[in-house]
Amino acid sequence: MTSASQSADGNDDACADTPARLARAGLDWIVPAWDAPANVHAFVTTRNGGISTGVHATLDLGASDNPPERAAAAAGNRRRVQRFLPSPPRWLTQVHGHDVVEIGASAPHAVPRADASVTRDAGVVLAIRVADCMPVLLAQRDGSVIGAAHAGWRGLAGGVVERTLDAMRCAANEVLAWLGPAIGRTAFEVGTDVYDAFVRHDPGADAHFTPLRAGKWLADLDGLARRRLARAGVTSIVSSGLCTYRDPARFFSYRRDGASGRMAAFAWRTERA
Repeated sequence: MTSASQSADGNDDACADTPARLARAGLDWIVPAWDAPANVHAFVTTRNGGISTGVHATLDLGASDNPPERAAAAAGNRRRVQRFLPSPPRWLTQVHGHDVVEIGASAPHAVPRADASVTRDAGVVLAIRVADCMPVLLAQRDGSVIGAAHAGWRGLAGGVVERTLDAMRCAANEVLAWLGPAIGRTAFEVGTDVYDAFVRHDPGADAHFTPLRAGKWLADLDGLARRRLARAGVTSIVSSGLCTYRDPARFFSYRRDGASGRMAAFAWRTERA
């Protein structure tokens, strides 16, 4: 059996000094700069470090039901990522919704239909795929429970962040939040449907939309996520500040490229000392 501190393929300790391990491997993946407790670990991949080709080059972590040639490369990429994880990631069938699933150490091959997950079990790796949508990582200050949410505009407006907080079953002011790379406020042009989805129920959300022309705005996904978290009672919120759309060398972007690969955010906890 693989321990919570040893990767499933027998490589180095998957919890020891993740930034240094990534640097030694020559990878530009992102380790959150937040105040999570020492037993909470996380990173987000970029598009670099894999074997996919074309518009999916190189580290596409797309789903297994993609066309065979893309799925085969994505499977190889997942094996590369596994070197840095304590156990196989617990993927979700993401549908841009707001359902949340609690994941334990049992049933490791299940792929729930949900857009967020939480766990209280050590060594369980939560995983969220993204390509413009925002990965939101959450951790209780004492490290006893963590969460990860796929927060595109639909999920965010539908309450995926609030539902993830509810599933964590702890006081919101005891939760730390990190907002990962996503399409930025200078690139995310939206229509009336998106504007209304937020402002209809929260007029103050208008502050995160910049008018462009009739029926069109630039939306600040990061600002909207911060607002939802703050209204839910979360006081510690850190953003990566990275825009997927504006950095094609580092990030996939569905809005920019139409067809694109997927990055992924991973989070797990170990037993507390």
